[in-house]
Amino acid sequence: MRLDKLLSNLKYGSRNEIKKLVRQGYVKVNGEIVTDSSIHVDAINDEIMILDEIVNYRPYIYLMMNKPQGYISATSDKYHETVLDLLDEEYLRYDLFPCGRLDIDTEGLIILTNDGKFAHQLMHPKKDIYKTYYVQVDKPLGQVDQERFLRGLTILDGNDEPFTTKPAYLEIINPYEAYVSISEGKFHQVKRMFEAVGKHVTYLKRVQIGKLKLDDSLDLGEYRELTEDEIQLLLENDDKWEE
Repeated sequence: MRLDKLLSNLKYGSRNEIKKLVRQGYVKVNGEIVTDSSIHVDAINDEIMILDEIVNYRPYIYLMMNKPQGYISATSDKYHETVLDLLDEEYLRYDLFPCGRLDIDTEGLIILTNDGKFAHQLMHPKKDIYKTYYVQVDKPLGQVDQERFLRGLTILDGNDEPFTTKPAYLEIINPYEAYVSISEGKFHQVKRMFEAVGKHVTYLKRVQIGKLKLDDSLDLGEYRELTEDEIQLLLENDDKWEE
């Protein structure tokens, strides 16, 4: 990759600004000052420094975040803070975006990446990757609710068009708390499903995607990079629903 393209992609400046810095001797490749910004470098194996800062290039980044309430799942917004506002500058260089969405008042597990192919696999409806939520409601839950969730409920989507949900799995903890697992992600779907059985959701937190569980050590607003094993877990459905 051309040196100026690499550095501008990582937001060290525009192409023209990078060229100026290179001409002024502020960029080194493998310990040697370079003055030609058009040279090709190995972004992975070459040591590149700009203004005495080592350039840490990686093609793809995968983050697990424990999203707090009050932030929207977007890359920018005129009125609200987004999940990107919680990231350190080193990660903002990579043009990360959230895989899917959580409502502004919903907490929990959200994945951020710059890998479009991976995000497509994770979010594609045909993959039937279940997302599990911890839910608190205002009225008691019972076996009838479990059966209705399993059969499918008729609710409204984001365009206020009725549709029937795929089978969802309701695990009741006590009359007012439960885990619910769904393989879809329509607008306010979890809340609308509980409304369809006469319950109002008072608290909602996503705790699992596929086989990947939210790291309990992450406080609200905290995040960390995923391991290779965790990346694979995200694309595997939880086979407990296939028993």
